[in-house]
Amino acid sequence: MFDDDNLEEGRLLSAEKGDLDIEENVLRPKTMEEYVGQDKVKENLAVYIAAAKQRGEALDHVLLYGPPGLGKTTLAHIIANTMGSQIKVTSGPAIERAGDLAAILTNLNDGDILFIDEIHRLNHQVEEILYSAMEDYALDIIVGKGPMARNVRFALRKFTLIGATTRAGMLSSPLRDRFGIMCRLDMYTPAELERIVTRSARTLGIAIEKEGAYEIARRSRGTPRIANRLLKRVRDFSAVLGSSAVSLSDARKALARMEIDELGLDETDRNLLRALIEKFNGGPAGLDTLAATVNEDVGTIEDIYEPYLLQLGFIARTPRGRVCLKGGYDHLGVPMPEAVRRQMSVFDS
Repeated sequence: MFDDDNLEEGRLLSAEKGDLDIEENVLRPKTMEEYVGQDKVKENLAVYIAAAKQRGEALDHVLLYGPPGLGKTTLAHIIANTMGSQIKVTSGPAIERAGDLAAILTNLNDGDILFIDEIHRLNHQVEEILYSAMEDYALDIIVGKGPMARNVRFALRKFTLIGATTRAGMLSSPLRDRFGIMCRLDMYTPAELERIVTRSARTLGIAIEKEGAYEIARRSRGTPRIANRLLKRVRDFSAVLGSSAVSLSDARKALARMEIDELGLDETDRNLLRALIEKFNGGPAGLDTLAATVNEDVGTIEDIYEPYLLQLGFIARTPRGRVCLKGGYDHLGVPMPEAVRRQMSVFDS
């Protein structure tokens, strides 16, 4: 009944934004009330925003950090809407030269918000321009070369920089210290994701039963982007099955066809665990060696596959390499050899 060749290419369970998320802007909430989860972050931001509006000032600079797919970009747009400000959106890799950033900064008006996604990927020369811009609302430019060179300072309008990053540790201290507001976004609970799935289904005109929404939510790895992505794919299966609404049965059948198990692991995750168990006797295995074994890029394993397996307690990072813990053996239904159990007991405590 289903043609696997027509399924979208790409990894459904990657939290990185890609071609699978073309409807993401439609699904984004516009207000704090619509934004599900991250209650502490929302409560604090509401205070900071209200205080800034009372003073008639621009909001202090904001750093949003946490795993991909949790809604950092959405939150930046909500902050702009709540402040009644215009938002200019760019990303670290897109700003290649200091002149590119200077052009953006000089076109900002009072109270505007500049959102820089992946801010940890700014190059050093561009980052240095930001220091005076964030602290003094001024732009320092060197004119001329050699003995004739001189510094020219241009005044900027008071703006708010919102930076988003999945790697806050990669930000330099001078840049990180210039953010007055720092917010960490945490993984979502299944109950929160169920609310997101239900809201997204309503926005997309998808009829869905509560049990079906929860089944999608609990296999979404704590990430709204993945939950929305799975919802759209489950909808496709449900429509072909002729169901009037996405039911628990529909969700289970669709997720089984997509090889997404009860904990939200797909075949790639399981292959990584199998490689550790079958080819490296549970580990330790060096990251480069492991990547070559499963035919994946080192960065892809480190940034996309490993975080969730670490969170589940299925693997551990050690100075000697990656090891598979008892939870990983149990999930695959493979008994852990006694010798391996003794060797790895220190990691599985």
